[in-house]
Amino acid sequence: MDFALLIPITAFLCTVAIIKIIVDSRLRRRLAETHASEDLVRAMLTADEHNRSLSALKWGIVLTLIGLAFGLIDLLNLDGNDPATFGLLIGSAGLGMLGFHGFTARKH
Repeated sequence: MDFALLIPITAFLCTVAIIKIIVDSRLRRRLAETHASEDLVRAMLTADEHNRSLSALKWGIVLTLIGLAFGLIDLLNLDGNDPATFGLLIGSAGLGMLGFHGFTARKH
């Protein structure tokens, strides 16, 4: 595997994470400067915590299904360049997202 490809991908992900941290901190600082009501701040923090826990569930479902797809690819002795390999991986990620959507829509 060519690890040189991982360098720009990792740099992009780190850049996105840094931008998200900066934007979140600026929002919190602006809320503190405008003396937002305590109920508003509490509601935002509760919603943020809820979204983080749902995000973990979403990625857990998606990554589990992708892992199962890799197992199926190995069982079927598919090559890395076969279209079926890509179809299984993309399809399993899509099924994971749809399953997560169905799970969260049923809860509300």
